[in-house]
Amino acid sequence: MKNQRLITFSHWLSVASLVALIVLCISWELWLAPMKEGGSWLALKAVLLLPMLMGVLKGRRYTYQWGSMYILIWFVEGVMRAWGDQGLSQILAGAEVALATLCFTGFAAFAWLTRPSLGNATA
Repeated sequence: MKNQRLITFSHWLSVASLVALIVLCISWELWLAPMKEGGSWLALKAVLLLPMLMGVLKGRRYTYQWGSMYILIWFVEGVMRAWGDQGLSQILAGAEVALATLCFTGFAAFAWLTRPSLGNATA
């Protein structure tokens, strides 16, 4: 029973942080602090998160596994932009790092808690 609560928590942590990361990427590059005035094509980086979102919403363990490595791209981008940008863009990059870290934590926890060696502990 306790394991099921942790599985549910890690699932919803993953969903919430991934949706927040998508919203952040789109709003950052189109309105808040775009690289070019009027918006940036860099907002399309959010589209790359959508296939992962579909698998996470369906609770597919395999998506959590590859997603835990894939999300590190946004973590690294956030670190680099937090280091190199100034002003609001630097703050948004810090938020990207935080959301990517939450995603990674949720993904890794879900994958660990639903591993086949635990028997019937799937979500």
